[in-house]
Amino acid sequence: MSAAEHNMTDYEETYRNFSLDVPEFYNFGFDVIDRIAQKDRNRLAMIHVDQDGRERTYTFRQLMNLSNSAANMLLKYGIKKGDHVIIMLPRIPEWWIFAIASIKLGAVFCPCPTMLTPKDLRYRINSAKIKMVITDEENAGKVEEICNDCPTLVSRLVVDAELPGWISYPVELDYPAPVSRNLVNLPGMERTRSTDPLVIYFTSGTTGEPKMVVHNQSLPIGHTTTGAFWLDLRENDLHFTLADTGWAKSSWGKFFGPWIQGACILVYDIRSKFKATELLPVLERYEVTVFCAPPTVYRMLILADLEKFDLRELRHCVSAGEPLNPEVIRVWQEGTGLTIYEGYGQTELVLVIGTFPCMKVKQGSMGRPSPGWQIELQDDDGRPVPQGEVGRIAVRVKPRPVGLFDGYLYDDEANGEAFVGDFYYTGDKAYVDEDGYFWFDGRDDDVIKSSGYRIGPFEVESALMEHPAVKEAAVVGSPDVIRGMIVKAFIVLKDGFTPSEKLIKDIQNFVKKTTAPYKYPRAIEFVDDLPKTISGKIRRNVLRGQELEHGQADPEGN
Repeated sequence: MSAAEHNMTDYEETYRNFSLDVPEFYNFGFDVIDRIAQKDRNRLAMIHVDQDGRERTYTFRQLMNLSNSAANMLLKYGIKKGDHVIIMLPRIPEWWIFAIASIKLGAVFCPCPTMLTPKDLRYRINSAKIKMVITDEENAGKVEEICNDCPTLVSRLVVDAELPGWISYPVELDYPAPVSRNLVNLPGMERTRSTDPLVIYFTSGTTGEPKMVVHNQSLPIGHTTTGAFWLDLRENDLHFTLADTGWAKSSWGKFFGPWIQGACILVYDIRSKFKATELLPVLERYEVTVFCAPPTVYRMLILADLEKFDLRELRHCVSAGEPLNPEVIRVWQEGTGLTIYEGYGQTELVLVIGTFPCMKVKQGSMGRPSPGWQIELQDDDGRPVPQGEVGRIAVRVKPRPVGLFDGYLYDDEANGEAFVGDFYYTGDKAYVDEDGYFWFDGRDDDVIKSSGYRIGPFEVESALMEHPAVKEAAVVGSPDVIRGMIVKAFIVLKDGFTPSEKLIKDIQNFVKKTTAPYKYPRAIEFVDDLPKTISGKIRRNVLRGQELEHGQADPEGN
């Protein structure tokens, strides 16, 4: 059965019978992009629009030819199978063109966000032994600043300019290497096995330096669970995932997931200051059918008058990256008539737990294991925990599921900690209910141990988010001489609310009534914003570090 036929109608039956065929040789560029292009030369692959409304469209046929041309350029300048290439571009078509070109060559591409500093870049180039950087004129200066400190970096390509010492994509297009429909047969080309490396993702680095996650060529096949099951995509869908090109989530929803289903993607090119509410006219204008955004964006979108927008074509909404607060799901459903289906995965994985369209939705739950994935919750000694008890999320790796990463590049210590026996340990914690639904509890380091209780920050944050004054919240443990730790909340208030002792008491009493009383935040600090990674995830470790540095909290919790 082909990936495009894999839409799920019965979870139990699909989970019981599901399997994916992974051939010995596989290449997403040739086997998906070119296959669709040759079958249907007019099939639309991408609608690209910028914040000023300028629009470009690309068919799979155009992407086939453009990526072949780009692959020839990379070959011309010495890039071959196995070489590591950074692609640091905003949401412009050239990101996809050069990513496909790299895949066709068997070069290992490494997406990086344009927000990286020169220091960030130097770390990534040297850690991953990068041979070429592909970027635009706006970000070229960062590479210039550190390139002399990067001995493996032998060439630089700029996609929109002519710069001294740089390969110019516009110039190369004027004097192109021949575009061959038989690119696979050109000198310097080698076939790619499904086990060959495909991509290196850097983790978002919420703790310590980012790790390098290596996936192999079968990763797109693994994203069947993402594109067909969770996103529920068909060939005539227009899918919009809001994600930066520098992160793995972009490949989930803007590359492998939709295109392995033959669906068209909408790319919204954000450059200037961004307001989430500007997405609503985009959803309306382009009649998007399936939408994916991180929780941060949904939290902003519900502040708008959703009923003012004609979203009749929108049939399916999903979110991943962090858990969604039930309050956000409720308001979105009231405004659009649609629920938000949550899912769980990591840079290291594809969608491995999800609420799928054929399933009953439990607000706030991640859902149930994806077909092809066996998930257990275990204690610190590797024993399964009882139903309802929090445990470590462990992925069974024997047999090895399609879409599991190969490991952390050049990091035996991290691999030894993550892979133990027959399991990969995600570093996240959850509990499972009587229906087999998983509920996120937090990262290993986020769990707060207070007076003998184990408190996950997410449940407290969800309760806080239901209070009318709270715009954003992050919860960590703060040292306490009596309880060991107390729950402390950092809160960003909505417009129109001002910090006060009265508001603190009101929020505390509200949380006591919303969740178990022992979980309420005994300390509250109002802040203008929360520390986040450049991918938008709250950096609780920064807040936790601040609390530890400040020493013991007031025993009264004030």
